[in-house]
Amino acid sequence: MEYFTDAFKKYAEFSGRASRQAYWMFVLAYFLIYIAISVADYVLNTVWLASLFSLVVLLPSISITARRLHDTGRSGWWQLIYLVPLVGFIVMLVFLCQASDGDNEYGSANAP
Repeated sequence: MEYFTDAFKKYAEFSGRASRQAYWMFVLAYFLIYIAISVADYVLNTVWLASLFSLVVLLPSISITARRLHDTGRSGWWQLIYLVPLVGFIVMLVFLCQASDGDNEYGSANAP
């Protein structure tokens, strides 16, 4: 849960780096919370709880994805490739799963 809260602490920080573990733990926490909220939506017969949660987490998720891309030596603007149907998702998945490439223009590999 620490990784999820750290993403919110740095919700508007698009510089720096995020490790592979930090990114994927954030994604895991996001999906688990989303599933729980979706179940609550179903039980309460509403449709706005999950949508509101997704809206709240939108900026932190864009931020941590940009920092994860920086960790692999790419610009955060690579997130725009999501707009390419099917292929964009696959390319981003490959980028996000790659290991860090050591020190780069976005900072030291050992930076927090």
